Parts: sequence; structure tokens; C-alpha cells
Amino acid sequence: MAKTVHTVAVVGAGKIGELVLSGLLRSGWPVDRLLATARRPSRAEDLTARYGVRVVDNLTAVAEAEVLAVAVKPQDAAALLDDIGPKVPADKLVISLCAGLPTTFFARRLPEGTPVVRVMTNTPALVDQAMTAISAGAHATGEHLALAEEMFSPLGATVRVPESQQDAVTALSGSGPAYFYLLVEAMIDAGILLGLPRQVAHELIVQTAIGSAVMLRDSGEHPVKLREAVTSPAGTTISAIRELEKHGVRAALLAALEAARDRARELATQAD
Repeated sequence: MAKTVHTVAVVGAGKIGELVLSGLLRSGWPVDRLLATARRPSRAEDLTARYGVRVVDNLTAVAEAEVLAVAVKPQDAAALLDDIGPKVPADKLVISLCAGLPTTFFARRLPEGTPVVRVMTNTPALVDQAMTAISAGAHATGEHLALAEEMFSPLGATVRVPESQQDAVTALSGSGPAYFYLLVEAMIDAGILLGLPRQVAHELIVQTAIGSAVMLRDSGEHPVKLREAVTSPAGTTISAIRELEKHGVRAALLAALEAARDRARELATQAD
């Protein structure tokens, strides 16, 4: 925790905004230094009941918070910024959690010189295992990036990347958990096909996924070497890998991530 705790307002506390709120609270961020905005009164009541945060309107958030974490849907960002933009002081840090939207999108709608930091995190933030990529806009300084890291590092790991790489980050890690869940779902189904009870198949695959991920993180080995260590000559694993390659799994993943990257770029175009 920094010596000075800034007041943070999560503007548009939907799924991603709630991840940020809950993560900051778990990290020890004082609840009286957190604000949220929500479109529906029922959502506001739910956030206050669950987290004790004060839910305010957008202009109050602008007036009271030192950091605005904008977490609205990309298609709603232009209307939001048209509304609050003229009221945002040029020295207030704006953190964008809007998938696909470049910092220039914000710069055009905020006072000249407003620092903007673009952030892409993912849903494992719920268990403090997120991967968060952080990029500086034209007027963001190292101090602004450090503040963003302070906010998001309790949610998991952080990395600084050039903003030109953020659409790729969105495709790889922002959407990444869904790919793993799909793979696990398919492997559980395969276990059932092979005669295992669903719960046993689930337990086997989930623990295998956790163990494999920890080995990837902690061993320092390239994934090829770890895969080769499991792949004996003429064994069961190489037979399975041959089928995966025959069905184009690697090519499908490459195409899927390119599609996700392209969709992130489309979101920016549509939001304008």
C-alpha cells in the first residue's frame, strides 16, 4: 500500500468493475476511499450491501475521486465521456478497463493533458490470480503507471506493455480463461465418454490443470520441454497428440486468437 491512499471511483461497476472493487477491498484498500457508479438502482443497492461501498452518480464520482476507473461496456464509453468529460480535471488519472478502446479514444473526449492508463485484466482476479496488462497513454507518467500497478497487483500479476500490444493481450489473456474452461469442459466430457463419473473426471482434470500451470510458472522450462517429459516413445500421450495435430487444434487456436484480436479492433471502431 502506498503512503497516500487515493480515492478510486469505479465508473460502471458491472462484472469487471466489481472485480476491481472486490480486489481492492481484499488488498486492504479502505472502503471509505472507494466509490462506485451503477446504472440501475438495484445494482447500486447490491454493491452497497455486498461491499459497503458508497454508490454515487457519475458526476459525483468525478468530483470526489482522484482516480476514475472506467469499466463501462465499450459501446457505452462515448456517451459516458460526453457526459463527464468536460467536468474531469486535467490532472485526474483515468484508468480504462474498456476492451478494445485506445487511450486516444479517451483523449479526444477529455481535457487536454488528462493522463489515461489502459488496463486489461481477467476474471481470475476473483481469486487473486489475474493477469493484468498496463499501458500508458500520451500524458501518463511513470507515477501514473505505478499507481495502476498498486491497484491491480493485489489481484494477481501485472505487466507493462506498449499500448500497440493491448489488442493482442485482450485476445490472449483477457479472453484466455474462456479458452481454458472450454478445454476443461471438453476433457471432462471425454472422461465421461471413457467411462468415468462426471465428478471424478472433473476432479482429475481440474487438478491436472492446476498442477500443470504451477509447473509452467515455477519450473522456468519451455512448455515444449514439459510436454516432451510426458511424451514417451510409442506411448499413450504421443497417440493423443497425433490426434490433436490431425484435427488442427494448434491452427484452430491461432485462428481463434486472431479473431479475438480483430474483434477488439472492431470494438474501437464501433465505439467511435
